[in-house]
Amino acid sequence: MAQYTRIQVVNQMEESGMVPLFYHPDIEVAKPVLKACYDGGARLMEFTNRGDFALEIFTDLIKYAIEELPGMILGVGSVTDADAASQYMLAGVNFVVTPVFREDIAIVCNRRKVLWSPGCGSLTEIATAEEMGCELVKLFPGSIYGPSFVKAVKGPQPWTSIMPTGGVSAEEDNLRGWFDAGVTCVGMGSKLISKEILANKDYATLEKNVAEALKLIRAIR
Repeated sequence: MAQYTRIQVVNQMEESGMVPLFYHPDIEVAKPVLKACYDGGARLMEFTNRGDFALEIFTDLIKYAIEELPGMILGVGSVTDADAASQYMLAGVNFVVTPVFREDIAIVCNRRKVLWSPGCGSLTEIATAEEMGCELVKLFPGSIYGPSFVKAVKGPQPWTSIMPTGGVSAEEDNLRGWFDAGVTCVGMGSKLISKEILANKDYATLEKNVAEALKLIRAIR
């Protein structure tokens, strides 16, 4: 069962301004990655459902977070069907992120009042997701749409909360463009948790990168 309500999760997303995301098949790498992000100030993490036995890795990871990292809100991304969402909810996931909008995922997450953030690419998809109870939509892939799309959406729908993922980097110009356009938070994957960091197990650099990104977001806001 989720430790955090959907309102607590979306409030933390708005407060932090950033959701780091990653996948790794080795729990002995996933744990220090999560801790480095935590020590850098992150209180949200999206573990992406991208490999065989990802659920097993996630289950061990969320147990570690509960025991060792108080206040860390762990979610799952790249979920593409309701069955997978249900399995992760049984493992205690606190939020579910999807690459596309799917009504079946909305239904199972709403049933347990777990935050779900669907990947949307049009104003119609965004409005439909919000009609299904979506608190925050994922703009994906963010690099295709850009800040101008966010600004255009916020015109007729200022109440819409948007999290771009894909194409978001920790550079000031990039972050400023997104936040000036009106995003609630950003999802940041390989631009923050790079392949090099994972391969070299350079967790000190990761902690530093996370802290600097969060500091920059606070300054931009």
